[in-house]
Amino acid sequence: QVTLVESGGGLVEAGRSLTLSCAASGSFLSINSMGWYRQGPGPERDLVARIISGDTTTYADSVKGRFTISRDNAKNTVYLQMNSLKPEDTAVYYCHGDITQHYRSSKWGQGTQVTVTT
Repeated sequence: QVTLVESGGGLVEAGRSLTLSCAASGSFLSINSMGWYRQGPGPERDLVARIISGDTTTYADSVKGRFTISRDNAKNTVYLQMNSLKPEDTAVYYCHGDITQHYRSSKWGQGTQVTVTT
């Protein structure tokens, strides 16, 4: 059983910063990639940022230059540093892991709310 546990969400004024953390725990062979998705009022969950083995990163255009994803392999933890937050960044942020146990599978965290006020 692999569990992803997020922390760091909250209420913040526009222009401020927040850092999200996601720790993977349980038994697994490897973490192939970890990332953050967000879901606003609609049903779609959109990619925010992803980091794969070798520290290659991908960002949504809307967050480039403002958000930074990083990982601590020793702690099986991924971070999302969010700067210059905007009201349109308001969403539930979900951690995602592409993790190999006996086979590769997707794992999701429970989600953490980020609310940015004007």
